[in-house]
Amino acid sequence: MFDWENLRCFVAVAQTGSLSAAARRLNVDHATVSRRVSALEAELKMRVIDRLPRACRPTPAGRQILVFAEQMEERAFAIERLALAQQMPLQGVVTVSVPPVLANNLFANHFHEFTRLHPGIRLAIASQAHRVSLGRREADLAVRLIRPEEPQNVTRKLGEMTFGLYASRSYVHASAPANWEFIGYETQFAEMPHQHWLQSIAQGRRIVCEVSDITTQQVAARTGVGVAGLPVFMGDSDPELQRLPFEGQRFSREIWLVVHTDLRNSPPIRAVIDFISGVTGRTFSQDFGLSEQLRR
Repeated sequence: MFDWENLRCFVAVAQTGSLSAAARRLNVDHATVSRRVSALEAELKMRVIDRLPRACRPTPAGRQILVFAEQMEERAFAIERLALAQQMPLQGVVTVSVPPVLANNLFANHFHEFTRLHPGIRLAIASQAHRVSLGRREADLAVRLIRPEEPQNVTRKLGEMTFGLYASRSYVHASAPANWEFIGYETQFAEMPHQHWLQSIAQGRRIVCEVSDITTQQVAARTGVGVAGLPVFMGDSDPELQRLPFEGQRFSREIWLVVHTDLRNSPPIRAVIDFISGVTGRTFSQDFGLSEQLRR
């Protein structure tokens, strides 16, 4: 009988297309993944992965094995979810994937509240811009800025994060919009909705600097270098910044909470859901008509 861990590494390589990407998914090193796949091939006495210069692809036999292996993987994760759902005491680790803008500037400020209410639960906030798979237990819950579409998950709209324009209170051009210069995202984030909105407001005015994340934009705005488009909950609470009036399209991002259907009634998961809902409810406007799916 072959080793399940070897098969799990094969699935990750086949799905991600490379040894390094599979290693990142599994939180192991590149050499471990390579060794595990080689061990599986030795156990099965056949080649299952073609190692190409820039990618890895399953062989014809590997593709057939992958179909069964993915089914096995899903059953294994289902067992894990069942075990977690049956944990009645409010204890254990619950991992939540959260976009960096909310992890760094909102939820981290409320950790003390959660630990006081639920000392037996260790809340792990994974600050991630990319989407994770709840089915593969890459996280137990996820907060997202686009509406989730996965049919096996249940979702709840937490509210809407509105944006405004902000500059330092000493910004020399604050009262002269024609002279505003803007703080934007670097090129790799050019397709982000936030960046498109900022460019529509700038209307050809100069982008004075580019950074990779919104927290750095806030820090840059404090220096007086230019105008940043920030979530209102961040900008209004910053005593060094002022909100600037502007004519143009308003912008907001929807905030969604998503959990795998197998876990939504687990007591530890419910405790974290209630915590997240409470924090966002005090911070953002909510559409309560769409907020009952997790209660059913």
